[in-house]
Amino acid sequence: MDISELTNKMHHFVRSQGWYEDDSCRPQSLRNLAISLNLEASEVLEHFQWNSNLDDREALAEELADVGLYLLQIASIANIDLEEAILSKLEQNYGRNWEDGSK
Repeated sequence: MDISELTNKMHHFVRSQGWYEDDSCRPQSLRNLAISLNLEASEVLEHFQWNSNLDDREALAEELADVGLYLLQIASIANIDLEEAILSKLEQNYGRNWEDGSK
């Protein structure tokens, strides 16, 4: 399955919940989705809050899936080709000098 197929499955789920409706209790605006992405990413950190060991791989996988779903949704709604953006960023990163702190 590729990113496009995952994105379609994510949209299908969101639509099935009615969250794209104008009167939704969970409006799917870019702002709200960015906040949700950050909250889910913070939940990833909870798995390492007091130690460096991974104690619950399944729970971490669920949090990573939540992060991935929000990322797919944000990219799709913002009309960003996530695959293209990732490949472009990787190409940029190859040209970076990580030793001097440059971006």
